[in-house]
Amino acid sequence: MNTGIFYATFAFFCWGLFPLYFHAIGEVPALEILAHRMLWSLLFLGLVLTVRQQWKWLPQVLRNPRVLGSFVASSLLLTANWFVYIWSVNNGHVIDASLGYFINPLINVLLGLLVLKEKLRRGQWLAIGVAASGVLWLTWSAGQLPWIALILGITFGGYGLLRKTAALAALEGLSLETMLLFPLALAYVLWLTMHGQNTFLNTPSDGTRWLLAAAGPITAIPLVMFAAGARKIPMSVLGLLQYLSPTMQALLGVWVFHETFPQARLIGFVIIWAALALYVAEGLWMSKRAK
Repeated sequence: MNTGIFYATFAFFCWGLFPLYFHAIGEVPALEILAHRMLWSLLFLGLVLTVRQQWKWLPQVLRNPRVLGSFVASSLLLTANWFVYIWSVNNGHVIDASLGYFINPLINVLLGLLVLKEKLRRGQWLAIGVAASGVLWLTWSAGQLPWIALILGITFGGYGLLRKTAALAALEGLSLETMLLFPLALAYVLWLTMHGQNTFLNTPSDGTRWLLAAAGPITAIPLVMFAAGARKIPMSVLGLLQYLSPTMQALLGVWVFHETFPQARLIGFVIIWAALALYVAEGLWMSKRAK
């Protein structure tokens, strides 16, 4: 279990540092960063699968239209999530992005109700109601929906829902998703090159090139570590550890990127944090009661 906690903590810690990485390549447009993330991720994952001699799953999947269809859907949700997150970081919305991952567990519960027809306990209903009031407060105080947080939470929740019922494990699943996205990413990079807008080629900074190429391992390694840790520790522990990433991101947004965090916004966050605390406490109490 200690090994599993280390793996999962490492993964969440890496994800918590993502704003620093994307901010370091802020000169690159978000859509181009997304394309490079897809290209280099596939290259890195291909090397990992080759070293591990782990390609036997691919022919079987390619002959199964239903599995392919589910991964087309998950890859589109992943693309939307990645793009909005990259854009948010590079446009001064790190705190808004962190909120999306704070509310993600509650969105998962709501998706379970709407899609999987799961029954919610009273405590879960109360947590969702409190979180919804926090979103309404943020909407009223800012004069607009917290759309970045909602898009990130919903797309990642939908992605998690599809992957929960997927036929492939984390490494193979991400490899297939990047294979499906590869043609679009390659076509876009080639289009940029033809029009003289490929930052990877045009930038005078070798550091930017190396950082773009590093998108592969930076994307894949935390995911593999997360998958390894999730198999070794209880879901209740994993559920607590997952708040490390958005907490780090929110702190980076305030302390490093100096984003504004007025009192009205703080109140909305506190309401949502209270909903999360209620959700976690209810889950731990029910788990203890079941034992």
